[in-house]
Amino acid sequence: MKITILTLFPEMIDPIINASILKRAKDNSLIEFQIVNFRDFSTNKHKTVDDTPYGGGSGMVLAVEPIYLALQSLDIDTLSHKILLTPQGKTFNQQVAKELLKEEHLVFICGHYEGFDERVRAYVDAELSLGDFVMTGGEIAAMAMIDAVVRMIPGVLGSQESFEKDSFYNDVLDYPQYTKPREFNGLVVPEVLLSGDHAKIEKWRKEMQEKRTKERRPDLIKNK
Repeated sequence: MKITILTLFPEMIDPIINASILKRAKDNSLIEFQIVNFRDFSTNKHKTVDDTPYGGGSGMVLAVEPIYLALQSLDIDTLSHKILLTPQGKTFNQQVAKELLKEEHLVFICGHYEGFDERVRAYVDAELSLGDFVMTGGEIAAMAMIDAVVRMIPGVLGSQESFEKDSFYNDVLDYPQYTKPREFNGLVVPEVLLSGDHAKIEKWRKEMQEKRTKERRPDLIKNK
């Protein structure tokens, strides 16, 4: 898979793709990253990419031309899936991540300021939002989405089971996890996990997943 990120702040992206799981995926040639600063495609002498909005109002609006030219420079084909990061987009979740995993080339367009010129929407395939809150720009949202997708690429985590048992993967929350010591300040590990009976452990984990999901995220059950 190839992932291209259009951003005004490449320095926000570099540390994340060069650490932990994403770096491992990149080093093992399981993913290819491309970072494009669309300020480089500004056609005015001051290299500005925004302007005041028609009709008045506060803030600045990202112009359509630099973004369009940046997309054109990528020689994007029909296999590329172009995503606009915007609060007005569909809310990102695990199911969306699974759908994005099917794409060969993902292109994320990160905004800033008061938003995009509406005409940018003519050149994208989807609009996504990380949630119902406002952020300074799309970079952090893009990297969160990218991480969620990349970790599901075969070979990235080393074991497919690692992500298939994550919270949300099958519309349930994860079961409680414990490690050493067996007792800490009066808090003890459930006996079933120490039994060595794998069938009982699996049954307990499934029960805990259902119980935790009902208590904390009943909406996940309603949506199934």
